[in-house]
Amino acid sequence: MTSLSLTQSQQSSLRLPGTWRLEPARAVTLRPREDGVLRIAHGGVWVTFDGPHAGPLNDLGDRVLGAGEQLRVRAGRRVVLEPVDRAAPAYFSWDFAKQPEPVRAPQLAVAQSWSDLRLAVVLGVRAGGRLVAAVIGLAAGALLPRPQRNECPAG
Repeated sequence: MTSLSLTQSQQSSLRLPGTWRLEPARAVTLRPREDGVLRIAHGGVWVTFDGPHAGPLNDLGDRVLGAGEQLRVRAGRRVVLEPVDRAAPAYFSWDFAKQPEPVRAPQLAVAQSWSDLRLAVVLGVRAGGRLVAAVIGLAAGALLPRPQRNECPAG
C-alpha cells in the first residue's frame, strides 16, 4: 500500500473535501511508490522535482501549477510542493495512476481462451453426469414399492 506521509492536519476542511491543504510558507515532500497525478484544486503550487533533469538547459525541475492544472509524477521521484501565494493556502489532490493492462500477444489470448473453454466443457460434462445420476436415483426411488409399516394398536 502506498502512503503520502501527510499529517491529518494537512487535510483540507469541509471547504474542499478530497484535497490536502498546504499552508502558506510551508512545504511538503511527496515520494510516491506508484505513478500518480497531482491536481491543483485551489491556489497555486510551486513544484520542484529531484534530478536528474532532462530537457532544455534552463529546466531545473521547477514548475508552477495553478488551479485546475495537473502533473503526472512517476514512482520514485521526489517532489516538493510549496504554495505560490505566501498569504493563502493551496489545495491539491493526489490520485494514483491505474496501471495499464499488459498487452498480450494474440496467440496467448487465443490459447488462454481455448484453455478456458476446455475447462468449461469438462466441468459441464461432469455436472451433466451428476444431474443424470441424481434424476435416475430419484426416479428409481419413486418406482420401488415402499415397505409396509406394521402399526401396533395402542393398548
